[in-house]
Amino acid sequence: MTFVDGPVRVTVPATSANLGPGFDTLGLALDLRDHLEAEVIDSGLVVEVIGYGAGEVPLDERHLVVRAMRATFERLGLAPSGLRLSCTNAIPHARGLGSSSAAIVGGVWLARELLAGGHLLLDDAALLDIAARLEGHPDNVAPALLGGFVIAGQDADSSFFAVPGSVDPRVSAVVFIPSDPVSTEAARGLLPADVPHADAAANAGRAALMVAALSGRPEELLRATEDRLHQQYRRPAMPASLALVESLRAEGVPAVISGAGPTVLAFSDGVDSRASRALAEKCPDGWVTHSLAISGTGAAPADAR
Repeated sequence: MTFVDGPVRVTVPATSANLGPGFDTLGLALDLRDHLEAEVIDSGLVVEVIGYGAGEVPLDERHLVVRAMRATFERLGLAPSGLRLSCTNAIPHARGLGSSSAAIVGGVWLARELLAGGHLLLDDAALLDIAARLEGHPDNVAPALLGGFVIAGQDADSSFFAVPGSVDPRVSAVVFIPSDPVSTEAARGLLPADVPHADAAANAGRAALMVAALSGRPEELLRATEDRLHQQYRRPAMPASLALVESLRAEGVPAVISGAGPTVLAFSDGVDSRASRALAEKCPDGWVTHSLAISGTGAAPADAR
């Protein structure tokens, strides 16, 4: 096995997991993308970060993209002589928009592309397995890799699965991003070990309804985004986000905490629609808002930037 000459480039979308009731199961790719470039060099490791994370993330072997690349090479028993990596990040970190999943998926994708004949050695199922094991669960890495709406999970034998669903072209999203981050670990630490059976049953029904709502019944999105398993338990870590979710839902807007938060995602009917513009005007002071299309494309080759 040999490495290719010159750089390879990938663009990876932001993702929103859970979508209300689909805890650790449902994920959606959004049209906000990181761009990464990697190349095998003679020796050493060179990492450059532009955008989110610049001056904050480590620029050595601890960098998440580098760790994902190393894990992919190790799967094949390979070690390049040296690596150069450049990341241009548009996805905010620690905001519930899948920045870590984008980094992991970008890393496994770059590593495969750096191998001559890499697609014959590692298919997308293998990349999903490596990425999900690094992330710990597949609900963000699956849409980051595959794009669109994905139902993902783990079987009893510890293998991961990801099944793409369809998204009605009328559906878009408006995200409201607070200035302060919340770590996934902190958000998960607030969840109870057990939940009432009635709450689990309610979420199962709403998660099933979400599949139908996204695929062609967007009028059901308000009901489909109801959650009893995780959002309320996370209120101490993101009270302003939960307050915004409740305010929007009281107005009939299908709003949820995006992933582990604190970003709030509201479903709308088009990136530049009147409803999306009206939603953006509800952005709290000091927050950032984006009106985003659902990205049907996951990790994909990128042009030079």
